[in-house]
Amino acid sequence: MTSPVRTPTQIDAVADDYVKRLIQLAPLSATAMGLPGHDHEIGDLSPAGHDALAQAARETLTALDGVEPADDVDRVTVSAMRERLGLDLELHEAGEDLRNLNNIESPVQGLRDVFDIMATDSVEAWENIAARLNALPDAVDGYVESLAAAAAKGDVAAIRQVRECVDQARELAGPDSFFTSFTRGPAVDAVLDESAACSLVRKELEHGATAARAAYGKLAEFLERDLAPQAPEADAVGRDRYALWSRYFLGATVDLDETYAWGLEELDRIVAEQEQVAAQIAGHGATVEQAVAALDADPARRLEGTAALKAWMQETSDAAIAALNGTHFDVPEPVLDLECMIAPTQSGGIYYTPPSDDWTRPGRMWWAVPEGVTEFNTWREKTTVFHEGVPGHHLQCGQAVFARDTLNSWRRLACWVSGHGEGWALYAERLMADLGHLDDPGDRLGMLDAQRLRAARVVFDIGVHLGLPAPEKWGGGTWTAEKGWPFLLANVNMAEEFVRFEFNRYLGWPGQAPSYKVGQRLWEQTRDAARSAATARGEDFDIKAFHATALNLGSVGLDTLREALS
Repeated sequence: MTSPVRTPTQIDAVADDYVKRLIQLAPLSATAMGLPGHDHEIGDLSPAGHDALAQAARETLTALDGVEPADDVDRVTVSAMRERLGLDLELHEAGEDLRNLNNIESPVQGLRDVFDIMATDSVEAWENIAARLNALPDAVDGYVESLAAAAAKGDVAAIRQVRECVDQARELAGPDSFFTSFTRGPAVDAVLDESAACSLVRKELEHGATAARAAYGKLAEFLERDLAPQAPEADAVGRDRYALWSRYFLGATVDLDETYAWGLEELDRIVAEQEQVAAQIAGHGATVEQAVAALDADPARRLEGTAALKAWMQETSDAAIAALNGTHFDVPEPVLDLECMIAPTQSGGIYYTPPSDDWTRPGRMWWAVPEGVTEFNTWREKTTVFHEGVPGHHLQCGQAVFARDTLNSWRRLACWVSGHGEGWALYAERLMADLGHLDDPGDRLGMLDAQRLRAARVVFDIGVHLGLPAPEKWGGGTWTAEKGWPFLLANVNMAEEFVRFEFNRYLGWPGQAPSYKVGQRLWEQTRDAARSAATARGEDFDIKAFHATALNLGSVGLDTLREALS
């Protein structure tokens, strides 16, 4: 698939200049985008570093004021940048960047996770890794300075999040640390020989691993000794903070009370649909639990070992791409390749990392298999492959990276809105069901199982953080974290350890988890509005063209998406 070549405009230049500043100030972003030249750096996580990022955003918004959009692409860029950078500044002014600490998406995890996507296939790559490891202590010092500055203003994460991060930091500081195994593993030996130059790199890696472990030990000590005594017990962040984060994750403003009520209705609707499918699996009157037991007992739906899991992921992904390409989507040639991986971490999560700007790093689907887990059920996860792969994240992100002839680097690589991205991935799951790829009752129950989780966390996340009324069957009164735990256990069909991680995630990352299901809702509303408009014009609605147009915009806020497609 080719896109019409477009002459870059002044607004594209403003956007591209912002990306250049961003990757200098936040080099981990450069690695995520696959932009070279910064893989040896980490950046300044201190208050001064956050101020510098905010200043770059302010100056970029000012630069946009002086330029007139040349075309519709420019108009979307201006809308998207004003929305994203404007929210970055709101969060900065509220001190949210300084207090950033939770169990899944904060510098505690980010400083370690970046190494998963770094190149390891050359001596230069390992030199970059060594340099970044040796820079990690300064980065941790800056992060501690930011947390302390926030604490001085009374802004401290809830004690639950502090304790989770203490445990994570101690693990990374310990004798079995990732940093130790990473710098001594077979990937090192495959590249570094016994020459003097390589021996020097090995020494720097060893020194860097030691420095990284010590830095995480220092972080754990600060969190436990200094921050924990100041941490509040309450998990709920309240309506004002929640509304800000909701806008950030959705790129749209929604009525939170109406969305909560819709979440309850959507959960009931999905459960009713599950019960219908359960009857197809286990007979008339069968419960969802009985259908799940029957599926789990089916040897044809069981995989043994991570090698079999990886092979099944790849086979399922490849088949989906082959089936959709040229029919429902025109998949760009580089996006035809998706690499399925077993992640080096063991959190239980499944996630996607996009291709690098030059495509030397392919798009990858990762499965972080928990320690001791050796058996997997395909009925649960077929829909997940569609979510992370095609037509989900891989098509969405890959198509944006591919659109070099149309979009500037900020639109292609730097802008990511959770509600747009995760909403599309859930939209893609339901689309695959509508296209017949989940007609098998077990696979369909798996899709509904995933949708039920996403609906339940709309209820949990908004209900707990805003202190809304809980339904009588879930305890009545006002939602609390304690009432939310049995609610999640009843609606999330996963191991209790995973549910506990998710429970802590929702409490510490307000507004992010609902962005999946609410994002799907807004995607579907946007599609339905486009269909209604076509009908009003007396035209047939071309859903393939709608999808192509929408995905070629890149990831933008959902209000911007709606404006661009209207």
